[in-house]
Amino acid sequence: MHYVEIVAMLVVVQYLFFIYQVGRARGRYGVKAPAVTGHERFERAYRVQMNTLELMVALLPALFVAARFWPATWVAAIGVVYLIGRFIYWRAYISAPSSRGLGFGLSMLPVMALLTMALAGAVLR
Repeated sequence: MHYVEIVAMLVVVQYLFFIYQVGRARGRYGVKAPAVTGHERFERAYRVQMNTLELMVALLPALFVAARFWPATWVAAIGVVYLIGRFIYWRAYISAPSSRGLGFGLSMLPVMALLTMALAGAVLR
């Protein structure tokens, strides 16, 4: 089974879910496009989507490069931690933004780990 590719596609699916949440919040709170400010609940959903996009830019290349040098199950497991972290981040940010720390840490640490693994693999091999 191609664990790394499955995790990568789940990352994209998760991002599409966050996009859906932003669209839903636009309708619910009357924030007309192209506005990105308005109701606080919309802005929270929007920030989750944008922060997720910002991390994906680093996550996906690091995920695939790390998988070239390290066991795919390790790399995929780290990617799963990222996915869980993003859901924790989303739930926390929507309900109380000041409580998002755990979710952010569980998202950022896997990105940093995969980046380190990718660089180490590329330099040492």
